[in-house]
Amino acid sequence: MNLELIGIGIAGVLLALAVGVSISREVTLDRVREIVGASRGEPLDAKVRDLVDRQAQADQRARLEAEDLAYLTGLVGSGIIRLDDDLVVTAANRAADVYLDVPSGGLIGRHVPERPGARRDDTPAEASTGLGDARLDAVARTAWRNGTAADEISMGGADGRMLAVRARRSPSEGIWIVLEDLSELRRLQRIRTEFIDNLSHELRTPLTTVRLLTETLARDLEEVDVPARVIDVVEKIDVETGHLVQMATELLDLAKIEQGAGPQLYIDDVDVAVIVTSAIERLGLFAERQGVRLRAEVDPAVPTVLGDAERLGQLLINLLHNAIKFSPSGGDVVVRARPEPGAGAAGTSGSVVIEVEDHGVGIPAEDVSRVFERFYKVDKARVRGGGGTGLGLAIVRHIAEDHGGEVSVTSVEGAGSTFRVTLPAAPPVPAAGMRTPG
Repeated sequence: MNLELIGIGIAGVLLALAVGVSISREVTLDRVREIVGASRGEPLDAKVRDLVDRQAQADQRARLEAEDLAYLTGLVGSGIIRLDDDLVVTAANRAADVYLDVPSGGLIGRHVPERPGARRDDTPAEASTGLGDARLDAVARTAWRNGTAADEISMGGADGRMLAVRARRSPSEGIWIVLEDLSELRRLQRIRTEFIDNLSHELRTPLTTVRLLTETLARDLEEVDVPARVIDVVEKIDVETGHLVQMATELLDLAKIEQGAGPQLYIDDVDVAVIVTSAIERLGLFAERQGVRLRAEVDPAVPTVLGDAERLGQLLINLLHNAIKFSPSGGDVVVRARPEPGAGAAGTSGSVVIEVEDHGVGIPAEDVSRVFERFYKVDKARVRGGGGTGLGLAIVRHIAEDHGGEVSVTSVEGAGSTFRVTLPAAPPVPAAGMRTPG
């Protein structure tokens, strides 16, 4: 074989390889230029160094932001816990460690089981699971499923730390849990309740005695010839003493209701017409002294409601007392009771609506949404209505909600108000001979 031809062939192969490598290198460089955003002729190494510098700066900023976040979470008094999407604790500040009684950093790496009693197969046997309390784990799982959750948890028994727990899914990934210590707040609330309880008891006995003596004096004065001015003064003493007795009673009732220690509800079928009649009779004398006429309009078809007759009577008395107090002399206060459409139909229970309408001073539009707040009083009503505690309507709201109902008001300033209570009607009693399900 001719060696010259062989040499030419080898040279051709090498030239082809060189051309291929050159073309491939150029294509690769073009691709790199496209990725880094460099144009032809622009030094590629300078562009790459610029990108590396930018990446280093971004990493530095991310590290500083993480350090700032850790510093901030360490400063706040609330406990903060971060879980990833696998419900593993990735971050927790010192307050969270203290609240949950674990060593510093002891929460990191803990895993919240995806269901009560569950355990991952890949969880090391020596690793701690859960956040130290089953209820706290339940909040984390609920937030994992629903996006948000909250609860109030007592750690360490009745005298332990009380924590408000709020959990929310992060917009990016994972779950944030915030723990707030409510122990001092709850202690102060207990002190307040005990103080109000003691004060109310101490006030009610002498005030009740004063009122009984005043009523006795008023009856005795009717049998003797005394100036009208004296009778008027005695009647005013009786009215103001009644306000004080009501204030002491309302303070005691509301304090107990808000602490969950209100009077026990004795649930039974309650005849709405009976409690309306009873409330009007009890406030008849007060209305007469105020020059206000009381009327009842009870629909004969109104069904019974399932509730506590005494508490529902208190609800209606509070509404009536309020309406009488803010009505002008010669005005009317009307109590209405009616079934909601469909109430009492076969197989349904429906609702009962009780309304108390007056034509008094009314409520300014800006105050309507706040009249059921405790201690809230409309300034104009305070002057024209003779005062009050601002507690009666708050008690009405609590009683209605305790019975599964709701309360609302519509009012026009200067024209009067209508307070409306909606209560669930009692379930219909099966007819004789009918079998009940089950």
